[in-house]
Amino acid sequence: MRIIGLETSCDETGVAVYDSQCGLLAHGLYSQVSLHQDYGGVVPELASRDHVRKALPLLKQVLDQAGLRRDDIDGVAYTAGPGLIGALLVGAALGRSLAWALEVPAVAVHHMEGHLLAPMLESDPPDFPFVALLVSGGHTQLVRVDGVGRYALLGDTLDDAAGEAFDKTAKLLGLGYPGGPALARFAGQGDPACFRFPRPMVNRPGLDFSFSGLKTFALTTLKEQGADPQTRADIARAFEEAVVDTLAIKCRRALDQTGLQRLVVAGGVSANHRLRERLQGMATEGIAVFFPRPEFCTDNGAMIAYAGCQRLSAGQSQDLSFSAWPRWALTEPVPVSV
Repeated sequence: MRIIGLETSCDETGVAVYDSQCGLLAHGLYSQVSLHQDYGGVVPELASRDHVRKALPLLKQVLDQAGLRRDDIDGVAYTAGPGLIGALLVGAALGRSLAWALEVPAVAVHHMEGHLLAPMLESDPPDFPFVALLVSGGHTQLVRVDGVGRYALLGDTLDDAAGEAFDKTAKLLGLGYPGGPALARFAGQGDPACFRFPRPMVNRPGLDFSFSGLKTFALTTLKEQGADPQTRADIARAFEEAVVDTLAIKCRRALDQTGLQRLVVAGGVSANHRLRERLQGMATEGIAVFFPRPEFCTDNGAMIAYAGCQRLSAGQSQDLSFSAWPRWALTEPVPVSV
C-alpha cells in the first residue's frame, strides 16, 4: 500500500509517500520561516495562503522523486488537527479531493500522533509499549503508548509548552525567529556555572509540567544582571539547562511509574542537542531511548504518511466530508485493532 501524507498544520508544507512494504519512498518539505521572520512569529493567514501555493508543486516533486504516477497511489493521509484552522483546511481539502479524484480512501491524522510515531520511520524502531515524551511549540506531554491509537495521557503542561517557552525567552533575549533553535545556539556561548534556574514542579508528585515561570525568571534575571551579550548567553544556557533537566526528571519518573524500559522522544524540541545528550544517557540505566532523525523532529509529511498507512491498513477511512480541529486531544483518535 502506497500512501501520500500531507502536513499543513502550521508553517511548514510537508508531502511524502510511504510504502507499507518498502518504507519511505520520498518526502519533501517547504518551510515558511523566511515568510514569517519579519513578524517575529507565524501569521495564520499568510501561512494558509502559502500552503495553497506550495502544496501541489511539492506533491508533484515528491511523486517524481519516488518514480510514481498518481494512479500508483493507494490512499491519502492528511493532518486534520491540532493546528491553525486555515492551514489545516488547506491540507484537508487537498487530501480529501485528491483521494476522491484517484478513487482511493483518505484518512485524517492527528498531528501529534504523527510526531509520536515518527521514530517508526527509522531502521531500529521501538516496540510497543513505551513511554513517549511529546515536546514541541504547542505540546509538552508524557504518554503511555500501547499501540497505534492506544494512548494514555500521563502528564501535560499546565501553561506554556517547552517549545513555546523557548520561543518567548528567545524573544526576551533579542534573538531571531524561530526562537527555539536560536536560543539553543546562543546557549552554547554561555557559562553553565553562572546562573541556576529553578526546575519547575519536580519536587511535586505527578508528571505535569509548567514552564511559564521559567520565562519570568529569565526576564527578572535579565533586568537584574544587565543585557550585555555574555550575560544574555549565560541566561540562555541556564534556561536551556533548566528545561532539559526538568524534562529528563519527569521522563525518568514516568518510566519508573509505568515500569517500562523504552522511551520515545518526538516533536520539534526533540532536535535539541542537549536534550538528546541528557536522555540518551539513560542507556546506562538500561533504558532504550528512541528519537526520530532531526529532519523528522519538526513537522513533516513522512510522519503523516506513516501514521495514515497504519490506519488505512486497518480499514479506517473518512467519508466524502472532511473537517479540521484546531484543538484535538491525542486520546480521541480511534485505536487501531491489532
